[in-house]
Amino acid sequence: MRKKELTKEEIYRYSRHLLIPEVGIRGQKRLKGAKVLIVGTGGLGSPVSLYLAAAGVGRIGLVDYDLVDESNLQRQIVHSTSTIGVPKVESAKERLLEINPYIEVETYNLLLNRENVMEIIKDYDLIVDGTDNFHTRYLLNDAAYFSGKPLIYGSIFRFDGQVTVFDGKKGPCYRCLYPVPPPPGTVPSCAEGGVFGVLPGVIGALQATEAIKLLLGIGEPLIGKLLLYDALRMEFHTLKIRKDPACPLCGENPSIHELIDYEDFCGREFKPELAEYDLSPKELEELLKRDSPITILDIRNPHEWEICSLPKSIFIPLDELPQRIGELDPTKEYVVICKEGKRSYQALELLLSAGFRVRHLKGGLNAYAKEVNPDFPVY
Repeated sequence: MRKKELTKEEIYRYSRHLLIPEVGIRGQKRLKGAKVLIVGTGGLGSPVSLYLAAAGVGRIGLVDYDLVDESNLQRQIVHSTSTIGVPKVESAKERLLEINPYIEVETYNLLLNRENVMEIIKDYDLIVDGTDNFHTRYLLNDAAYFSGKPLIYGSIFRFDGQVTVFDGKKGPCYRCLYPVPPPPGTVPSCAEGGVFGVLPGVIGALQATEAIKLLLGIGEPLIGKLLLYDALRMEFHTLKIRKDPACPLCGENPSIHELIDYEDFCGREFKPELAEYDLSPKELEELLKRDSPITILDIRNPHEWEICSLPKSIFIPLDELPQRIGELDPTKEYVVICKEGKRSYQALELLLSAGFRVRHLKGGLNAYAKEVNPDFPVY
């Protein structure tokens, strides 16, 4: 970690840090010479990047391949209305340099994978995980372990959050905590399940705290400890987590010695063999115009049904469908719909196995709004 002298302007800017004995001039120089890679510039990456930039971390790398969307702004505070449609890494870079022009921001507008991850992380001191999918989490965990770099993990869902530091040399890794990923589609994303707008701020600030502590070499990092946060009860709990001797990555007899195919390991949500049952939004609209004898089965959650629904559709939430499948008429043909066309694949498989004639709306109601009816609500 390189150290650089502080300018007169930086001394004034960071003066509240310099007054803390545990930081001081020496610590602030360490921050100026530090390099942190943040993967994801969404809910978690927003507060992490803002606070690391404000703290004076000299070089911040941002990895993301998405564009700023209006629905992001409820929680992704590094972006703004003026940057809607802009690549997230560029939107975030602009904001970080507005906060602190004395730092460097490197952007990687790409999808992180096993072909590029080691090259990208090699120049950084530590990695912050701000992602929201399992295959990238396992990828980052393994890459961090092989490169000997700490990984600061955070996750959020609705009102709950988690934070820890994975360091396979000093404590457990992500695989010790979660040996296998959940089946595809069983854990909803924030886009499907929602997230309390301020929750990423809390968890992201905690991740930034751990990053700064590690860079300064102060305090006690969350290695071997999982911090749980419940926003509804305003409660924090800390659980001890231990290195698993049988861990295939960092255990006593590891079986993973290189990066693997993480989409195969985590399971692919889309199954090519089900593509023949896809129905496009425009095809659905044509069937509705012709009064085709199809029945639309909406399998979203009750609070989603209250937001919007298609006329004449019937409603059975996905988690109730196995118990209520007897309510459906096996002589009818069904079109299963959800928000984005992911959960409907699960319902499709269930109904096909039960002998129903069924198709599913590709892309879900959001695709229907985009391609057929722009006045239909998108959420």
